[in-house]
Amino acid sequence: MVFSAPDPPLPVSWGASPPNPLLRGLRQPGLWAGVPQGGTGGHNPDHRPQPPRGPGRSPGFGKGRVRGNNTPDHGSVSVEFLGFLPVLLAVALAAITLGLAAFAAQQATTGARAAARTATLDEPRTGPEAAARSAMTGWVGDRATVSAGRCPGQNVTATVTVTVPALLPGTGFHVTRHATMPCPDPGLGEGGP
Repeated sequence: MVFSAPDPPLPVSWGASPPNPLLRGLRQPGLWAGVPQGGTGGHNPDHRPQPPRGPGRSPGFGKGRVRGNNTPDHGSVSVEFLGFLPVLLAVALAAITLGLAAFAAQQATTGARAAARTATLDEPRTGPEAAARSAMTGWVGDRATVSAGRCPGQNVTATVTVTVPALLPGTGFHVTRHATMPCPDPGLGEGGP
C-alpha cells in the first residue's frame, strides 16, 4: 500500500487567503480584507475593509473614471448616445412602416376576395366596394380604393389598392392586391343538373 503525505499545515499569517483549507483556492483581493489577520504580513490594525488593489486600480479607485491622460470623461456616453439616437429612431420607424405595409397587404387581400365574391353573386345584398371595405380594418378601409367587374363574364377580378401611411418623409407607398373568382354558370339555373 502506498500512503501519501498529508497536506502541509497553513502558515500562521494567511494574508488574503481564507482560513478554511477547502477554500484555499480563493485568493480574491478584498474578499477577506475585513477579517483580522494574524502574523507578520498584511496587518490591518483598524480592521476596516480595504479597497482592492491590482492591475488598473489606483489609490483613487472609486472616485470617478479617469482616462490615461487624467481628463475626466463624464458625460461622453450621453453625447455618443445622442449622436446615435437619430439612427435608432430611423431604424425603429422603418421597422414599424414595414409592419404596417405587411398588415395593409394582408387586409387588401381580404378586401379583394370579399369584393370578387360579392361581384359573383346573382342578387348581392351589397356592392363589391362596400363588401371590401367592411372586410378590412377601419383605417385600411378608409385608405383603400376598390374596383371590381361584374358577371356575366367567365371570371370577375377585384382590385384593392391601399395607401400605407408614411412615418418617415418620402416613404409613402401603395399596396395593391387582386382576387379573381369564377362567375356562376348561367345554365345551372334552379333545379340544376
